Amino acid sequence: MDYEDKTLTCVECGAEFVFSADEQELFASRGFTNEPKRCLQCREARKQQRGGYGYGRPRQMYDAVCASCGAQCQVPFEPRQGRPVYCSDCYSKMRR
Repeated sequence: MDYEDKTLTCVECGAEFVFSADEQELFASRGFTNEPKRCLQCREARKQQRGGYGYGRPRQMYDAVCASCGAQCQVPFEPRQGRPVYCSDCYSKMRR
């Protein structure tokens, strides 16, 4: 399929931006069927507003003691009483 550059209007700021033929081809290869609604600057700002893991903010880690080897470790969830927590080495061994 041949793609041509399209000029779109951002729903956030109202600015016009170009949805290039290369971007359209990339969108199609990833299975996206909708055109972007926001310009690059507004998309980046929206990502920053969301925060959280994967958006520039580090994941909160919690201190724990491994139930298997007794080592101090950190996990990405808050440990609950009565539930075992394993360090990454012991967890890997258990999964095998």
